[in-house]
Amino acid sequence: MRNLVVRRAIQMLLIMLTVSLLLFAIFDSDQFREKAAVAELGGFGIATLSADDYHEWLQKKGLNEPFLARYAQWLKAVAHGDLGRSVEKDVAVATLLKESLANTAILAFFVLLGLIPIALTLGVLAGMNEGSRLDRVISVAAVITTSIPQIATAVLLTVILALGLGWVPAKSAMTDGWSFRPLVLPLLTLLLYDIGYLVRMTRAAMTEVMASQYIRTAVLKGLPPWRVIMKHALRNALVVPVTLIFLELNGLLSQVVVVEVFFQYAGFGRMLFDAANFGDIQVLQAATLVAIAVAVVSQLLSDAAYTFLNPRVRFK
Repeated sequence: MRNLVVRRAIQMLLIMLTVSLLLFAIFDSDQFREKAAVAELGGFGIATLSADDYHEWLQKKGLNEPFLARYAQWLKAVAHGDLGRSVEKDVAVATLLKESLANTAILAFFVLLGLIPIALTLGVLAGMNEGSRLDRVISVAAVITTSIPQIATAVLLTVILALGLGWVPAKSAMTDGWSFRPLVLPLLTLLLYDIGYLVRMTRAAMTEVMASQYIRTAVLKGLPPWRVIMKHALRNALVVPVTLIFLELNGLLSQVVVVEVFFQYAGFGRMLFDAANFGDIQVLQAATLVAIAVAVVSQLLSDAAYTFLNPRVRFK
């Protein structure tokens, strides 16, 4: 396990360096420079800025220096915790990231809190009763929820629960302090898709385990059904879904972009969307590094869970 952690840490650093270098090369183009200059200096396009103003802006930002020199300076600043300053918000990027990640972490916590027990329970029940009416109902519901795009689910839930019944607010902007009600719509939007996907994976794993030879042997030995399920089938059936749950941490970062933008929730996805539209390069670079770190950490947790549930597996 120690070797696995070390390898993953080295992998994360190498990926971060590679991606950050690619981002620097992309953002070093005239297109992104001009967009950032217009966003900061004002105007309706690069044509509205004088050449002197534009060159003065480049000089102020240090963009006239060699590419590798600027990249080395940025790496040194990041190593000291300085991620730059947001042009759009006029705040430190580290502060902006801290606030947005905290809000997304709250949303992710409630998603996982509902996802794990519901999806695993339904998947196990469907797998235990393959071909039954219960299995067909659960499977059809899971296919339907995963087939509907999240933006369509968000619209339907808003029309029914917010505009129609008026049970929850249509937008998730926190205006009067923290409250759970604004989280209901984005939470349900994420849950409906993720539960359906995890239910299908859990059902498939449980079905395969129940048809295995050692389960048949345990049944023929006269063991009680609950003991066969709990002691022999469940642990092996949970290997795939549990590892997928940890990988879901990375998937949530991409899913929340649509959900947070639609419901105006001030999280990581909304921050990333606004930064991309505004051309806030410092925020985009920092957000990319965070996304890479989350991806590698979630993969590490997934591997650790797989090792725990399946002791036969050893990572060399």
